[in-house]
Amino acid sequence: MTQHLRLNEYKVLLYRLSLAYFFYFISRLLFYVYNMDLLEVDSLSDFLSLCFYGLTFDTTAIFYVNILFIALSIFPVFKNTNQGYQKFLFYLYFGTNLLAYATNFIDFIYYKFTFARTTIVFLSVLENETNKSTLFLSFLNDYWHVWVLFLFFSALWVYLYKKVVVKEFMPVKKVHYFGFSLVGFVFIGLLTVFGIRGWRYEKKTQPINLMDANSHVKNIAHVDIVLNTPFTLIRTMFTNHFAKTNYKDVNEQVILEKIMPIKQYHKNPVSKPNVVIMILESFSREYIGALNKNSKIPNYESHVPFLDSLAQHSLVFTNAYANGRQSVHAMSAILAGIPSFKDAFTSSPYPKQKIESLVSVLESQGYNTSFFHGAANGSMGFLGFGNILGIDNYYGRTEYNNDSKFDGFWGIWDEDFLQYMKKTLDKKKTPFFATAFTLSSHEPFLLPEKYKGKFREGGMPIHKCVEYTDYALKQFFKEAKKESWFKNTIFVFVADHCNKPFYDEYKKPVNRFAIPIIIYKPTNEFVGVDNDLAQQIDIYPTILDIIGYSKPFRSWGRSLFDKTSVEPFVINSTGSVYQFLRGNYICTFDGKKALGFYDKDDKALKKNLIAKRNAEMDAIELNCKAFIQDYMQRIIDKKLTSLQ
Repeated sequence: MTQHLRLNEYKVLLYRLSLAYFFYFISRLLFYVYNMDLLEVDSLSDFLSLCFYGLTFDTTAIFYVNILFIALSIFPVFKNTNQGYQKFLFYLYFGTNLLAYATNFIDFIYYKFTFARTTIVFLSVLENETNKSTLFLSFLNDYWHVWVLFLFFSALWVYLYKKVVVKEFMPVKKVHYFGFSLVGFVFIGLLTVFGIRGWRYEKKTQPINLMDANSHVKNIAHVDIVLNTPFTLIRTMFTNHFAKTNYKDVNEQVILEKIMPIKQYHKNPVSKPNVVIMILESFSREYIGALNKNSKIPNYESHVPFLDSLAQHSLVFTNAYANGRQSVHAMSAILAGIPSFKDAFTSSPYPKQKIESLVSVLESQGYNTSFFHGAANGSMGFLGFGNILGIDNYYGRTEYNNDSKFDGFWGIWDEDFLQYMKKTLDKKKTPFFATAFTLSSHEPFLLPEKYKGKFREGGMPIHKCVEYTDYALKQFFKEAKKESWFKNTIFVFVADHCNKPFYDEYKKPVNRFAIPIIIYKPTNEFVGVDNDLAQQIDIYPTILDIIGYSKPFRSWGRSLFDKTSVEPFVINSTGSVYQFLRGNYICTFDGKKALGFYDKDDKALKKNLIAKRNAEMDAIELNCKAFIQDYMQRIIDKKLTSLQ
């Protein structure tokens, strides 16, 4: 009788954990429904297969979240079944489970912007923001249907939980009860540990991680169906993805030949033009007509008339990509040539070191350096990283000092802040190097009241904001061209990352990183179209090549004018796998081996050619390994200058 009643507790525990599995399935289904245009699944059976593979990752998340609840539910004490104890377990269960469950719902929307399940890095991005409550309330207002769904399924979960209760009793034979309970505690405890590790039990085997999801999919986008957000948050919470790698086929000579981490250019005479880099928030290549002339997208519409007109007098790169997925990834990539893969370099343990960058090199040549971002000072960690790089002046919302132009969420409207930037540059001694990071083309996609109805909504809310920022750039140039410094200035336009895609072409996994890179100088020195692969980390060496800087410098990127030293390539990460583009192929790489090779035009990654592996594919994989090995070693060993 005693054992029977204890088994009743175990059955109820199994029921309660089964509810978590059921509701995780519901959230996975809803995640797919909200993002089906990005996650294309061919059939119901394929979706169910992905859900089945996801059970392992659900188990890890559910057991992690419920580890205390499980332990207290089966702990060998005599009061487990009384109402007070069960009420305590009720609040513990839902206090932990609903908090974790809510993160899945956040990704219904956030995934559209990052194309990856949320990891703990998200919190490091938020920690520098002063408008967290405003953003949260905006999310609740704009996406009310998400939290309504969350509340509905939470209420259903509570209802189903209460339908099955533990029978209250007090054991008579307490020694038998305790002995049976102890055996049950150990057995269930072992099952819990195995579940958390992903059913792996060998001492030398690591618990499952985000990479393991790739072994279950053919389309890398489907990794995010297999995963769940509580798992990605938990697994990245105490994990430092910056770790040295030592591939058997990669040595120092291979790195020097394939990667050339120390660059040096001698082609151009020494000059000291001003340099202005415009980092455009969320400006996908998709929005820019000048970069889509050959895209063959039916009924295509551009949203940047000014940039399109400027592109006619600029050097445009039609095959350029971001090296990261978030704004914090972009600053280090563009200014210091340091990409970010799973985690942001700026949020890692390693940014506080001597870093050779555009900032340090240009300052050595007599340049004044400045950074403009209209958000609260410190937002996105830009101020902190700017201090590490040694930027002379940081101009943010504090320096602007006029909140009548505050958008209510992120910062000062782009038009007003770019005019402030122009007036500040007017006072600078030349040569100067300035970076502007725009912000108005960001969620929640608002416009100044005076421009309501002026800019087209297009197919998505961001379109009108892209048009507004393009207009703000036009007004900046209208005023800047009146100044003496203007003609001797190189302007670089680049996006930090992409945003929600509208056209099917840009929903393809590789094109979710497709951005503009445009170089303009009023004297028409740089005009034309370049279709070679380009990336954010190429901007740093390109500028140094242009100004005739002839000393060696550390750079993983290449000058976009250099067609011989290093073959054009692109590297980035989905958060779970690397993507390496070079020559005729696209390689997906999990950190240990190539998962697939695809034709360079197969941006949807539909047809894996790995079964027909050839010498070029071998060379591309070796190149990818060499890049990663040198990247990790230099960052960890603090060798981010040419002198180390």
